[in-house]
Amino acid sequence: MKSILERRGRLVLVVAVVAIVATVSGLSVKGASAAKRSNITLTIDVFGDFGYHDLYKQYEASHPGITIKEDTEDYAPHHTALAQHLATGAGADDIEAIEVGFIANYTTQSRYFVDLRKYGASKLKKRYPNWKWQQAVAHNKTVVGLGTDVGSLGICYRKDLFKKAGLPTKPAALAKLWPTWSKFLAAGKRYQKHAPAGTKFIDSGSNLFNAMIAQATPGYYSKSGKVIVKSNPQVKAAWNLTMQAIKLHEDKGLVAFAADWNAGFKNGTFATVTCPAWMMGYIQGQAPDASGKWNIADVPGGGGNWGGSFLTVTKQSQHQKEAAALVKFLTSPKSETYVFKHTGNLPSEVPVLKSKTVRKFRNPYFSNAPVGKIFANSALKLKPQPLGPHQGDFQTASTNAIQRVEQHIQSPKAAWKQFLKDVATASG
Repeated sequence: MKSILERRGRLVLVVAVVAIVATVSGLSVKGASAAKRSNITLTIDVFGDFGYHDLYKQYEASHPGITIKEDTEDYAPHHTALAQHLATGAGADDIEAIEVGFIANYTTQSRYFVDLRKYGASKLKKRYPNWKWQQAVAHNKTVVGLGTDVGSLGICYRKDLFKKAGLPTKPAALAKLWPTWSKFLAAGKRYQKHAPAGTKFIDSGSNLFNAMIAQATPGYYSKSGKVIVKSNPQVKAAWNLTMQAIKLHEDKGLVAFAADWNAGFKNGTFATVTCPAWMMGYIQGQAPDASGKWNIADVPGGGGNWGGSFLTVTKQSQHQKEAAALVKFLTSPKSETYVFKHTGNLPSEVPVLKSKTVRKFRNPYFSNAPVGKIFANSALKLKPQPLGPHQGDFQTASTNAIQRVEQHIQSPKAAWKQFLKDVATASG
């Protein structure tokens, strides 16, 4: 760190000398401009932990005069605040992260974002699966953001709880046990017969539902952009299976990301959690002492994507060129590989997903599971799902509906009816 500060100090000294000479030569304006450019703070607003802190240090070391400041919020407050900042024209960071559930909303508002084609984004298109690239492309061809990760799916499970309940504990055996979600619930029924006291097979009904929706093609929207929540049989089938899990008492009924859910990882109160790649880092953060107790198996149904994000540069940024360069660095193959190995966030670029580095990577915390192979295979099998501007709103509405059933506030029939009403309200 000292060497970085020394280099910055020497840089400031050189700039000062140049400014003095420029003044004498009648070029003071140009010198002052150079001095201003040499000390730039770039702000980046994310939700949760994107795993970028070491990468920031690397970038600052190789770009003297650049300082990076990260703002971190929870998922929902982040996206709410972003909408407010863009609408009011003030308060947005140079770089804003946007989750896939909201990206379709902002491709319809591309006027708020820098077109990254201006800074060479078009040359990067071939790295990404076409569906991932297109998610951040507006109708006017503006490239709103570059993809960070994808949330390909697995099932994270407590092998110690499975053993006590008499279930297989090896990932390959479990993949054969639950090739479909119906078979998954059947495994849950077996678990509950001999479940350790106080535990349930599933953490949250909404997490189960979201995983099934993530595999649906189409899901909430048709290819033409029509809302089909009510008419799509895949949505109703996912709902019915979730209600069955609740009826069979397999569901712990926790609210994802709430305090009780977080404590559940630490205390081992549920045996499985639907596990997008990014969930690995979350579990490790909540239960650092549970290393070796968790493992990961293939998800029922194969493929699927839940989550994944994009980095955008807002037009409110005073340093758009520098911000775009940082976005390209953070989403580069080298950076995405680094983040995957340290947090579990799965790269969204095909060459990285196919690389030996990713495919051979095992996670010691998860019983040395071949997580690179599991999640990369899931991502490469993924069939793209049409997204719409209210994707995130519909997910929130479904979560609220399922929680009302779990908390015995509404019957499944009444909750479904209210869910459809909320969908209609959100979509206008």
